[in-house]
Amino acid sequence: MSEKNLKPHLFTRNFTLLILGQVSSLIGNYTLKFALSMYILEQTGSASVYAGLMALSLIPMILLSPFGGILADRANRRNIMVTLDTLSGITVLSAGVLFHCGNDLILTGALLIALSVLGSFESPTVQACVPQMLTGEQIVQGNAVVNQIQAAASLIAPFSGSIFYTAFGIRPVLYASAACFLLTALLECFIHLEYRKSGKKQQITEVIREDLGESIRFLRREQPDIAKLLFLAALISMFLTGILVVGFPYLVRTVLGLSAEHYGAAESVMGVAAILGGLAISIFAVKMRPRYMPLFIIAAGITLLPAGIGFLIPAGSAGRYGVLMISFGCCQVICSMFSIYAMSLIQQKTPEHLTGKIMSFVYTISLCAQPLGQMIYGVLFDVFSDNVCLVLVPSGALICAAGIMTIPFFHRFQYSCAGL
Repeated sequence: MSEKNLKPHLFTRNFTLLILGQVSSLIGNYTLKFALSMYILEQTGSASVYAGLMALSLIPMILLSPFGGILADRANRRNIMVTLDTLSGITVLSAGVLFHCGNDLILTGALLIALSVLGSFESPTVQACVPQMLTGEQIVQGNAVVNQIQAAASLIAPFSGSIFYTAFGIRPVLYASAACFLLTALLECFIHLEYRKSGKKQQITEVIREDLGESIRFLRREQPDIAKLLFLAALISMFLTGILVVGFPYLVRTVLGLSAEHYGAAESVMGVAAILGGLAISIFAVKMRPRYMPLFIIAAGITLLPAGIGFLIPAGSAGRYGVLMISFGCCQVICSMFSIYAMSLIQQKTPEHLTGKIMSFVYTISLCAQPLGQMIYGVLFDVFSDNVCLVLVPSGALICAAGIMTIPFFHRFQYSCAGL
């Protein structure tokens, strides 16, 4: 019998160890990537070089995540996480030893790509562990906790990364990050998950073909509503991420002409908003129903309207900055709640033996959708730089309209979830 049947509480032994490991891993990972960005910019003076390396590191994650999902459903998930975090620690530690031995930029690029490869296998595994450890509304609460940890780590990392890099240089940051990965692997060694080894021996190509075929049949025939929810969440994420990630810094720094300190404060507000969104959805998890999902979409669209209208009235830079902070902060809270609950619904309706593969699809589609949204809004804000309300107000209206159009779908989805 699995732990989720024995222990009804959220913070079971397994889940607590998973969260502690994620704290260590994410702080090490985010701090490392921030320090590497500072190092590359310092060495080359080129933002395009760093952007190119980061874009290159995304390719393995997009291509390999589906195979990471297959591995998560075929092997012992605890062993996968331990192995991958150990390899991450050894990889970063090796990079620290080799740094300043020549070709540091090549080594940095190789390190980013190696971590991307390992991450493409670990992310679906971690996401698949949550519904295996928890049940019912606890899945929503568990995903909310994971989301809060990620948001907090992304908030802390720029400070820790800049402090450690400025004080000690890149090599000690590499060693500290390696220690974080190895600590995560140690914590994960004490996780106990139920695992049934398949008695059938198959070739790797046969396994890949069978598992991907089973996943596609599940999404197309057995649970087409999950596929629709998956693509709907990616579509909403594409629009909102494009506005929040590209639009916010552009509006603060370029349109309003404010300082980097103003943008730093805005980023901190967004980080806190993401944490608050996770906290809110965990509190209301028991009362949440799929039919409420359109309200999140509509509310997210409404929050963009004041941001656009603020550029039509004589509010001044300070007034518009305040409106942007409030509007985009509220939008971030709503986005966090929507994404956490959508992922939890997908996990609840997915059989355990398919969870890793379906979560890898979620991860892959999200990775593809978000950069597309950023590119679209990068072009739109450039074209309408003199009148940004023509971007914000129509976007808000379109998102509201999309939310209204999804009402029948989510009512049907709730009916199909009646047994959950």
